[in-house]
Amino acid sequence: MNMSDYTHAFKRLSEIYSLLGQPARLQIVALIGKGEVCVCHIKSTLGFRQAYISQQLMGLRKAGWVTTRRKGRNIYYSLTDARMLDLLEFTAKIFNLNIDLPQIPEVDGCAYYSNPITPKQ
Repeated sequence: MNMSDYTHAFKRLSEIYSLLGQPARLQIVALIGKGEVCVCHIKSTLGFRQAYISQQLMGLRKAGWVTTRRKGRNIYYSLTDARMLDLLEFTAKIFNLNIDLPQIPEVDGCAYYSNPITPKQ
């Protein structure tokens, strides 16, 4: 590996950790790691405003952490790689932190409810 590749790798790691420097994004990643969800599930579970959730999801999508699937008017989010949740859980374990979130709720008026699934690898 030449110095340019080495520098690029650490620059990319810095960007990744910077993205994870937002607690709301970490909570959203942890929740999406339980299964495919739409914004209404995130709002119901975490209590954030819909506009704020959309802003955080946009950053996660841009970084390649989440993928989307559209069904009718709704957009459903899932992790692009299950190891992203593993990264959060591993870090929490090192520092003896509990990051268990409640189960994804069924939301009145939502056309879809996903039981927890394994994200794509």
